[in-house]
Amino acid sequence: MHIPVLLDEVVAALQPAPGDHMLDGTAGGGGHAEALLQAGAQVFATDADAEAVERVRFKLNTWVERGQLRVERCWLDASAAAVREAGFVPLDGVLADLGLSSFQLDTAGRGFAFMRAGPLDMRFDQSCGESAAMLIERSDVADMARILRDYGDVPNSRRVADAIWAARPIVTTAQLRDVVAGVVKGRSSGIHPATLVFQALRIAVNDELRRLSDGLPALVEALRPGGRIAIISFQSHEDRIVKNVFRDLARAIEPGEGRVGRPAVLAVLTKDPVTPGAAEVARNPRARSAKLRVAQRLGAEKSVF
Repeated sequence: MHIPVLLDEVVAALQPAPGDHMLDGTAGGGGHAEALLQAGAQVFATDADAEAVERVRFKLNTWVERGQLRVERCWLDASAAAVREAGFVPLDGVLADLGLSSFQLDTAGRGFAFMRAGPLDMRFDQSCGESAAMLIERSDVADMARILRDYGDVPNSRRVADAIWAARPIVTTAQLRDVVAGVVKGRSSGIHPATLVFQALRIAVNDELRRLSDGLPALVEALRPGGRIAIISFQSHEDRIVKNVFRDLARAIEPGEGRVGRPAVLAVLTKDPVTPGAAEVARNPRARSAKLRVAQRLGAEKSVF
C-alpha cells in the first residue's frame, strides 16, 4: 500500500477549495490527488510511469467519471505544457512529490530496489530510453564515477565505478548490489552501501535533476497570482534545486547591460523545509527523508518570464 507523504502538510499548503484547478505532476499512488479531490478541487494528474497512470485512473475512477479528475502520462517537465494544451490554466496549485512510490519500490520487475531481485531497469517510462543495465554497459569508468559522485554522493566513487566496470555485464539488481557490497564494507549511518548507488543510477537513467530544474519555472508560470506550488524532495540534490529556483524567482532582477529585468515572481513560504514528524516516520519509514518547500505566485496575470 502506498502512503502519501506529508499529506496534511500538503493540503494545508495548497489550500484546495471547490472549483480550484490543481496539478499533481507526479501522481504516483494517487493519495495526494485524492485529498485534493475530496476538498472539491478539479485535478489534472500526470506521471511518466504508465502503470501509475492506470493505477490512479482505476483507484480514482469515480472522480474521472464525474469529470473532476483527468490523468495523463507525461514527464514533470512537460506537465505545464500539458495543462496549457488542455485549457486547464491558470492553476491554483501545483504539487510534485519527487519520491518513488511504494508500488515502484516493491515491484521487482522495475529494478528500483536492491532488496528485490529483478532486471536492472529503473526507467519510469519503460517505453523508451535506456535501462540502468544499458547505462552501465556503455559508460566508461570516468562517466560512472561522475554519475555516482554527482547524483548519489557515493563515497569512494572511483573505486566503486572500477568495480562496477570490471563486473560488466550487470543485468540484475542482485548483481549490482553484490558488486557494491563487495567493494564498500559496512554501512554508512545505517544505510546499505548500495542505496546511494541505486539512487545515482536511477537519477541518471531518468534525467531527473535536469527535468526538475527545467520544469519548475514553467510550473510557476502556469500559476495564477496567489496560486501555490509545493514540492516534496527526498535527497539533497533535488532539494537544492527547488530551494535555488524558488530563491531566484523570489528576487527581482533589475534591467542592465545585456540583461532583461523582471519583478519578483514568487514569495517563498517555507524558510526551512517542512519535514515529517516522529509519528509519520513511525507509521511510514519511507517518509523519513522527505522535505516540503512551498512558494506562492506574485504579480499580474501576464507572463513575466
